[in-house]
Amino acid sequence: QGGYAKESSDAFKKFQQETFKKILSEVDIAISTAAIPGRPSPLLITKEAVAAMKPGSVIIDLAAVGGGNCELTRLNEAYTTQNGVTIIGYADMPARMANQASQMYAQNMCNLLRHVAGKGKAADFVKNLYGALDEGEKGDIVARSIICCKSGELVKMPPPPQPTPSKPKADATKGKEKGAAVQDPKTSAMIAATAVTIGVCCMLGLGEGVKTSLLTTFLLAGAAGYQAVWGVAHSLHTPLMSVTNAISGMTAVGGLILMEKTSSNEAYALAVVALLVSAVNIIGGFVVSQRMLNLFKKKDEKDYSAMMLVPGLVFTIVVLTRPELLNAVSTVSALLCVSAIGALAAMSTANAGCKFGMVGVFGAMISTMVGLSETNLLYASILLVIGGGFGLVMGLRVSPIALPQTVAAFHSLVGLAAMCTSIGSFVNNPVAGATMENVSAVLGDFIGGVTLTGSLIAFGKLNGNLGSKPLDLPGKNYINLSGLFAFFVLLYVILQSGDGVFGIALLWVVAALACAMGMHLVASVGGGDMPVCITVLNSYSGWALVAEGFLLGSTVLTIVGSLIGFSGAILTKIMCDAMNRDIFNVLFGGMNNAPVVKGADTGPKEHQETSVAATAEMLCNAKEVLVVPGYGMAMARAQTAMGELASTLRKNNINMKFGVHPVAGRMPGQMNVLLAEAGVPHEWVLEMDEVNPDMENFDVVLVVGANDVVNSAAQEIEGCAIWGMPVIEVWRSKKVIFCKRSMGGGYADLDNPVFYKQNTEMLLGDGKKTADALVVKVRERLDMV
Repeated sequence: QGGYAKESSDAFKKFQQETFKKILSEVDIAISTAAIPGRPSPLLITKEAVAAMKPGSVIIDLAAVGGGNCELTRLNEAYTTQNGVTIIGYADMPARMANQASQMYAQNMCNLLRHVAGKGKAADFVKNLYGALDEGEKGDIVARSIICCKSGELVKMPPPPQPTPSKPKADATKGKEKGAAVQDPKTSAMIAATAVTIGVCCMLGLGEGVKTSLLTTFLLAGAAGYQAVWGVAHSLHTPLMSVTNAISGMTAVGGLILMEKTSSNEAYALAVVALLVSAVNIIGGFVVSQRMLNLFKKKDEKDYSAMMLVPGLVFTIVVLTRPELLNAVSTVSALLCVSAIGALAAMSTANAGCKFGMVGVFGAMISTMVGLSETNLLYASILLVIGGGFGLVMGLRVSPIALPQTVAAFHSLVGLAAMCTSIGSFVNNPVAGATMENVSAVLGDFIGGVTLTGSLIAFGKLNGNLGSKPLDLPGKNYINLSGLFAFFVLLYVILQSGDGVFGIALLWVVAALACAMGMHLVASVGGGDMPVCITVLNSYSGWALVAEGFLLGSTVLTIVGSLIGFSGAILTKIMCDAMNRDIFNVLFGGMNNAPVVKGADTGPKEHQETSVAATAEMLCNAKEVLVVPGYGMAMARAQTAMGELASTLRKNNINMKFGVHPVAGRMPGQMNVLLAEAGVPHEWVLEMDEVNPDMENFDVVLVVGANDVVNSAAQEIEGCAIWGMPVIEVWRSKKVIFCKRSMGGGYADLDNPVFYKQNTEMLLGDGKKTADALVVKVRERLDMV
């Protein structure tokens, strides 16, 4: 009775709706087709069922003409509910299918024609097609498969190719051998024992002329810096280097001490220069650091870290009322500088860490200035105001993209101040002898000179004033060794017979030699290694401060110098590991440069190009999207557009993240700062080790201005310039789109095999224009839904 058209009972309808509700809570897409001609469509999906669905789910109601199977369906409309479920109620779906099918067919035909034509495009189409047929079985199988007859003769279609066998999982032990040869345990133990023995001998040698308290302070501060820097997140490496650079402006303390104790006009002039440039470094460094950290703050986030400046008031009161506590103020100030690095380990405490550094430097400065004569106090105050004002202007004007070269420029000021203080201290007492003061003066002079010119060369390379290619002079290794040998000869002569004017002249010769070596060492390092080079220079500034602390008997300079020296060295080690670089190769100006292996020449390679519209379509249809930014994004200033794209997609329940390589850009952590400037919350930004394990889950990976950090040659072409370097393995995702200006290589000047993989498409063009157009297209596409 009634057959198929029999109306269901209310109890059955309720049970049916509950069943659909349970199923819908577990699925992503539901397509309903229950329609009865001439009658309302049955209600299968209630509003409660829609509320139980996951955000991002889609309901396509093909029964919308009869009122719809979904209670919330709107005829000829598509909209998104409050809980993120999209309901499509178009009544003209068959008409829409024709357009989409035509687009897909046209795209397939276009790709087919491009494949056959190759790089010669339309002009080579017929030639390539006939050429493939003439080659027989060796000819391109695609071209041979689309021809039915030629010259009136039947062309037999070639058999389809055999499916590619699944790639066996790589053996874990082979993977380890791939990156580096496994050393013999005995050899490793001997190397480690030799290194420790040399270190112990150096420390015992220091103990010959250094006060026990200073030596203990040096070692403990170094251990603290070693431990603190390991905990700093990659995203905060740029603020870390900026803060330590500002703290290294403690060279001002050395200038103040020299101003007070010297009676030589030459030494006094050198102390004035040291104080002036140190003031620029302190104020400019802290302003830049605070600006960077402010970029990481969320819009509604309250920051009360300014309360951490209160100890500075305490220091002021103590030094003015309790002069017997001056040494205690200096020591506590140095400990605050140690705390600054520790606090920079986490985003939640980074702002407080910057304030710790400010208070620490302030305490050290004020405890030193209170002991100056009235005349020197007046001069020092004027110099600090002038230098600080200049540093303030520099710190406020610099853009985030120019941070690497700015930090390099500030490093040069530290080197200049250390060099001036070391020479001035010897000028004040030019007596020969193998004393710790003389050794420290020569070492401070030498390290300061290397840091000065090395930092200036780094600035020139990063700022574009100098070429990024390494300087490769004939016999450059012998040049470096000769310079080092000449330094030891000069050191010996100064200690043995460097009295009076002769000794002072030799110190200036050491300064000239150090400046020449600094220029050559850094100029010999390629632009791609500049992130590591900056950390090396950061460490050098710390060792210059240590030498200055030993020279002047200053506990605060010894603590801060040891802290910066060791932390900079560990950061250099972290960067070298991230780039698979030999640390000695960077330290000594590319002494181990080997011929670059570019892989076998397999002839012309074909890549697939895409358009902004096609890319926008893929992004809108994806669920998981990853953006890998590089320095090209920074140069094109496309980070703001990328931030807008991320916000737009996330509002439409498309999970877009950023994957940042540890050394992307020209400075560790620079990409994180630029993304923060664009308003991207730091929770959206992940590190390489966080995205690589889940790479297969990403529907689309958009590589914006990056190359070497996503180059599969690091794992596929043994002996190439980046062989063994950890990279973001974008080629393992479902789809890769490179957004870059051209098909050129990165800083390593190495072709990227990922460009030619089947799941890769190239979106070529100006980065800023492409990014802006992509945001517009994505918004238009999402507004249509």
